[in-house]
Amino acid sequence: MKYLKQNQLARNIHQLLVPMSYFLKCQPLSLIKQYSWFFKELKSFKGLDRNPYFKKIELRPCFFDNLKYTPIDPVYFLQDTWAARKIFEFKPDHHYDVGSSVKTIGILSQFVPVTMIDIRPIEIELPNLFFKKGSVLNLPLKDNSINSLSSLCVVEHIGFGRYGDTLDSFGSEKAIKELKRVLKPGGILLISLPIDDQNKICFNAHRIFTRDYILELFSDMVILEEKYIYGSKMYDSYDRRKGFGTGLYVFQKEKKNAY
Repeated sequence: MKYLKQNQLARNIHQLLVPMSYFLKCQPLSLIKQYSWFFKELKSFKGLDRNPYFKKIELRPCFFDNLKYTPIDPVYFLQDTWAARKIFEFKPDHHYDVGSSVKTIGILSQFVPVTMIDIRPIEIELPNLFFKKGSVLNLPLKDNSINSLSSLCVVEHIGFGRYGDTLDSFGSEKAIKELKRVLKPGGILLISLPIDDQNKICFNAHRIFTRDYILELFSDMVILEEKYIYGSKMYDSYDRRKGFGTGLYVFQKEKKNAY
């Protein structure tokens, strides 16, 4: 791992090989072991006293859930709970979100009305959750119209074609400009971005930003809060020594600014 961190060519080759894991995941011995465990459990279950209310048994094997820990993505877990707490603190009459986790936004909508904007429609209805189809590069909202806005783990992906969008080397900058355009003076923006000690592109996954460049992109706004996720922990301040992480920011549009 140390060699990968120090050698860019080795990192590139490693990342190019990662997708091949989809073709190499089949491990015959492990699979045989799992089937053996499954049929042993099935036999034992059938030997229990029969519940008369459940007479029919269908087979639907689940092999990889018997873990000693709860599998979780710490970045999404920490950033989404952080965003939920901030929205509850601000208590907006209506919150708007661009492209964040639909599950998280759906839960938030049960406490505050939320309009979610995404290029992909939501094929489900939920009270207090509203949807507008649109791109972060061309939001279907008027200038200076939104008091409360979030976009979590979104703008770093713009311009790589990963989600069917047009290739654009300035995709993130244009997305940020659009988010700022629709905010009212005094409005609040919650945003998260990958962060490290240098700006870089991880094509076609995402961009990584320095803290200095993030603050430059939002230099016309007031920073109210910043948090940083490194590994599975959240910290109150940026630490260059910790390397790659995720920055969480609360920005407020200055009242004197108008687009």
